Amino acid sequence: MSTKNIDTEKSKYSMGKLMAMFTGIILFAVVYYSPPWPDAIDPMGEHFILSKEAKGALAVFLLAGTWWVFEVLPIGITSITIGVLQALFLIRPPKEAFKDFMDPSVLFIFGSMMIGMVFTKTGLTKRLAYKMLMIVGEKTSMIYLGCFVVTAALTHVMAHTAVAATIYPLLISIYAMYGADDKPTKFGKGLFIGMAYVAGAGSIVTLLGAARGAVALGFYNDIMVEGIKSGANMDISFFTLTKYMAPIGWLMTFLLWGFMMVFLKPEKSTIPGLREKATRLNSEMGPLTRNELLAAMIVLAVIVTMSLISFVPALKTLDKTAVILLSTILFFVFKIMDLDDLENVPWNIILLFAGAMSIGFCLWQTGAAKWLAVNWLVMFQNAPGFVFIMGITFFVLVMTNFIMNVAAIAISLPVALVIAPYLGVAAEVILFASLVAAGMPFILLVGAAPNAIAYDSKQFTPGEFFMYGVPASIMLMIVVGIAVLIIWPLMGMPVSVAPAG
Repeated sequence: MSTKNIDTEKSKYSMGKLMAMFTGIILFAVVYYSPPWPDAIDPMGEHFILSKEAKGALAVFLLAGTWWVFEVLPIGITSITIGVLQALFLIRPPKEAFKDFMDPSVLFIFGSMMIGMVFTKTGLTKRLAYKMLMIVGEKTSMIYLGCFVVTAALTHVMAHTAVAATIYPLLISIYAMYGADDKPTKFGKGLFIGMAYVAGAGSIVTLLGAARGAVALGFYNDIMVEGIKSGANMDISFFTLTKYMAPIGWLMTFLLWGFMMVFLKPEKSTIPGLREKATRLNSEMGPLTRNELLAAMIVLAVIVTMSLISFVPALKTLDKTAVILLSTILFFVFKIMDLDDLENVPWNIILLFAGAMSIGFCLWQTGAAKWLAVNWLVMFQNAPGFVFIMGITFFVLVMTNFIMNVAAIAISLPVALVIAPYLGVAAEVILFASLVAAGMPFILLVGAAPNAIAYDSKQFTPGEFFMYGVPASIMLMIVVGIAVLIIWPLMGMPVSVAPAG
């Protein structure tokens, strides 16, 4: 009887995946083979044509999104499908479509994951986990909070991808002491999903957390600071950005802790004897080994160098991806890692992000993303200022879940900054609201590398990530609304200006 039930469940599960697979294929076919779609027209009267290639990009976008959410195929294989479809249907040349799979951002993730692996192999992860547990104690709610605060704080000084890769093995060690034998639990889901969410929340606070901040400031300076008439009221420096983003980033960190305690409250309120066990295991590890010291020094040097790139002019020419990959080379030079470690790299996760980069560039280069942005934003060109701001925030939030957040900023911000002055909306509030949304893609795994890294824990499915991400995103939109109406104005940020024209 039980065997029959299990077979029935497997059959239902397979049927669900089969339906999702055909849904993705049908969406692709309907969009790709449909007649030409109307042009998008911006407020200046400029037309944006949706070419056959751009329509094809939207078709691939819909198929990939459907397959990723329902995990029709392994997520890395769906990513490969993105490149294959672009090449077969002549959406982009194969050289372009597949080149993105080795984009510097993808290699940065590879380097970050190697750091996480070396922390695990040398024992540094366990040592850090035991130290943390000795401080936060036995309450699972405090373990949540301790992990989230450390994650958020680290993203202020290093890329959130590197932080997630470093924190991930630490969470694995902590979860091992929960006594669930690696089986999925609410505590496991909350620990890893929460880490991914909080890595995004913390990364908005400084320009060091992710590349999106520097890109957004570049657009702001090019479009707005060119003339005060355009609506620019302030020069945004590294510290100005931190001033306005810190309250939002940390508010979201603590709200996400509360969110996990409500939606993913741990089955156990305490883990009896955890502090004593952590203390004992920590003492048993003895002094730091040669490999631990070497690994720690290499990683520290990488973090310091990447942080200084933003401040020291002489280091501006250094590439962050090259710096982090140098650490991978040194791990092998000093025999901290070997060939077996290279073969254990989670390529499924790296392929996932590679596919996300490919579809992101595809939407961008074919003009499909610009067409979407203009069509969406012109809907709000006669709306009240607050509605316009929230409309832009929502668009960036949706796009950043599907494509790299840098691209989401690049396609939406220029259009929004041009429209804003005519509605009496200050450029600054558009910039900051967009950056907040771009930093926290809570719905899809492809939205950010920390999401994909957390998924490697096998504690949750893409569908579960989506399910918890929807209310978390609604909470984020509410926080942005409060920031626009109350927090930022109280801090001195201009929200409205005299309408242009």
